[in-house]
Amino acid sequence: MKLDTVQIHQFRNLANVEISPSDSLNFIFGKNGSGKSSLLEAIHYLGFGRSFRTSKHKNVIQYDAQKFSIFALSSDEKGSVKLGMSRSTSDELVVSVNGNKSNRMSELVSQLPIQIFTPQSSELVLGSPSLRRRFLDWGLFHVEQSFGQSSQNYQKILKQKNALLRKSSYMPASDYPQQMAFWDKQIVKEGEMLTKQRKAYLEAILEHINSNLVHFLPEFSVEISYHRGWEKEATLEEAILKKSEKDIKNGYLSVGPHKADLRIRTNGVDVAEVLSRGQLRMLVAALQLAQIQFLKERTNKSTVFLLDDVGAELDETKRELFIDKLLEINSQLFISAIEKSQLPFINKYKNKKMFHVEHGRMREES
Repeated sequence: MKLDTVQIHQFRNLANVEISPSDSLNFIFGKNGSGKSSLLEAIHYLGFGRSFRTSKHKNVIQYDAQKFSIFALSSDEKGSVKLGMSRSTSDELVVSVNGNKSNRMSELVSQLPIQIFTPQSSELVLGSPSLRRRFLDWGLFHVEQSFGQSSQNYQKILKQKNALLRKSSYMPASDYPQQMAFWDKQIVKEGEMLTKQRKAYLEAILEHINSNLVHFLPEFSVEISYHRGWEKEATLEEAILKKSEKDIKNGYLSVGPHKADLRIRTNGVDVAEVLSRGQLRMLVAALQLAQIQFLKERTNKSTVFLLDDVGAELDETKRELFIDKLLEINSQLFISAIEKSQLPFINKYKNKKMFHVEHGRMREES
C-alpha cells in the first residue's frame, strides 16, 4: 500500500493540510518548528495509532481545537482503501476503513505498514528491552496473520495472572492453587507460542540484516540472538514455578516472553559499548531495512518509510545508500530535512516530489 493523498486537520501547527505525494520519493524541507516533522508524525499515526514524539494524544491537538483528524487514500495493485482516524481532547478514538467506523486501532494499522527512522532511532539498541520486543512484534504483526491475536491473548492472560499474584495474600487458601494452576497453564501455552513465533521471525530476517550490515557497517561483525525471557535450561513452566515465591511477594510475573530481549554484540561485547552514535543509527537502519525487505519478500507489501531529520548523525554517503536501498524494494519515502544541501544527491532521483513547509503551511515545489 502507498499513500495517494493525505489530509491533516488540527494537528499541531498543521491546521488544514492536503498533499498528493509521489508514490516513490517525497522530500519535505523547512526550518525547525515549521511543521515538517508534524507531517511525518501525522502519517505515523496511521501506521501505529500513536505519536513518535509524545505519549499523550492531546498534546498533538491544535490549540483551541477539540480533536485532530487524519484521512488518506491508499492503494496498491489490488485497489484502493480510504483510511481515517481522529482523537479528541477526551481521548475518544474513531477509526475509519472504507467508511466503516470503529474504535479498534488494529483495524487501521493492519492496512498500511509504516516505519520510521529518526535521530532517536539508536534507542532501539540503547533503550529498554520493550523497544526491541516492539521491533520484532511490528514485523510479525504485518507478516503473520495470527500474531496480533496471539499477542493480545498473552497480554490478557498476563494481566489476569498478575492480578491473581496481587490477591494471593488475602485469597482463601483453598482457591488460590487451583486458580494459579489454571492461569499458569494458559501463560505457558500462549507464551511458548509467542516465543516460537519471535524466534522464527528473527531467524528469517537475519540473512537480510547481515547482508545490509556488509554495506552499512563493513568494519564490524555483529551477532544478534534472542533471549526468550527466562533461563535457557528451564521450560517456561519450570521457570514460573521457580520464581513463584518471589512473584507472589512482588505481585507480578517476572519470567516469560514479556521479559524477552534481543542481544546485539560485536566480538562478544554489547554494541552499545563499542559503536559510535552514528554507527548505532546505521545498525538500526540495517535492522529496519531487513524487516521491510522480508515483508516485501513474504507478502509483496510495500512500506511507507518516514525519515525524520535525515541529516542528523549520518554522513552523506550513508544517507544516499539508505535511501537507495529503501527504493530498491519499492518503498514510499517521506524524508524531512532543513535544507536541500543536506541531500546533494537529490537530483539523481527522477520520480520525486518536493514540499516546502513554513508556519504550518505546505506547498509543492515545481
